Amino acid sequence: MVVISDDEATQEQLRRGLRIAVLVVAVLTVDVLGLTNLVRGLRSHDLPSAQFTALAALTAVLAVELVLVVRRRPWGVSRWPAVAVVLATSTLAYLTLPDGKTATTVDWLFGAANWVGIVVLLDRPFRTMLAFLLAHESLALANLLLFHDVSRSVLARFATGSVTVFGLPLCVAVVAAVLGRIGAQAAKATRELERVRTAEAVAAGAHSRRTQRFAELADTTVPLLAGLADGSFAPSDPLVQRGCAIEAARMRRLFAETDTVENPLLHELRHCADIADRKGVEVDLDVRGQWPVPPVAVRRDLTDAALTALATAGSWARVTVVGSAELVSVNVVADCAEPIVSTARTPDVRIEIFDGDGTVWMEAQWQPAES
Repeated sequence: MVVISDDEATQEQLRRGLRIAVLVVAVLTVDVLGLTNLVRGLRSHDLPSAQFTALAALTAVLAVELVLVVRRRPWGVSRWPAVAVVLATSTLAYLTLPDGKTATTVDWLFGAANWVGIVVLLDRPFRTMLAFLLAHESLALANLLLFHDVSRSVLARFATGSVTVFGLPLCVAVVAAVLGRIGAQAAKATRELERVRTAEAVAAGAHSRRTQRFAELADTTVPLLAGLADGSFAPSDPLVQRGCAIEAARMRRLFAETDTVENPLLHELRHCADIADRKGVEVDLDVRGQWPVPPVAVRRDLTDAALTALATAGSWARVTVVGSAELVSVNVVADCAEPIVSTARTPDVRIEIFDGDGTVWMEAQWQPAES
């Protein structure tokens, strides 16, 4: 499913409106004004069948454009064959035009074929539409100079007629080019604004989450630091050392949450294991499978009991992470002297802890499919 932004939809609506307007002008010029002039000057034509063939060919091109507009599709690969039909039609009509009738009402195609070409090339760059108008004008001028009697009045009539025949479609081409450029600049500005707003929202959200986490840590970290500062807590006390290790692991995890990595869960677990490694604890980390990235709150529940076990392990700890699209499990076995208590804050995480004989086993599970 293709998602179209509001800005792209606005541009498409403008292009479609201009496309319909130019098509209406082309139909009025070819099938109303052109047909009227052809019928009125029919007696002047030596080969009226050639003129009607040219009219039918231009009408067919406009009919194709009508179908494309209704179906909201561009010309695609059929664009250049259509342009070739328009130029070939112009050549046929000019070659069978009676002498002295160039740029008169008898020369109905002089002011009609240019609009059909613009219809086909409307979504192309300005230089392409300009090249077509020059080619169409050159065909009419070459036919006049090579196959008809040329006089000053004939050239003046041709030049006067070219002002509208060439000028009006040229104005439309300029408008189409300007609208395309304005639309592109507006789309670029909108994308940049959205990028900045998204970046600001992400930064604000991250700052808010960090502030909240620091506030949560303050409930446990600040009393510990205050006790060490005023001497009420002895650094040699095993319970104080255990609390310091746990708080250090939580702070390392907090810092790791802001890192941009492919697997945030493993990244945060490695930071928690680093605290144990600094104490001389032998940590074995085993990873199996692949899983979606858990939300921050879920990762905290998955790692909270693990970091406590790692921070309080005596000499060894084994961490096993097994994951899939349906289930993520974090298992820790360590020689912890003190029991571990951890409660999940998110409803999608289940934590089980067993301890005995100086060994603690814990498992935290998360089911992404049910979250």
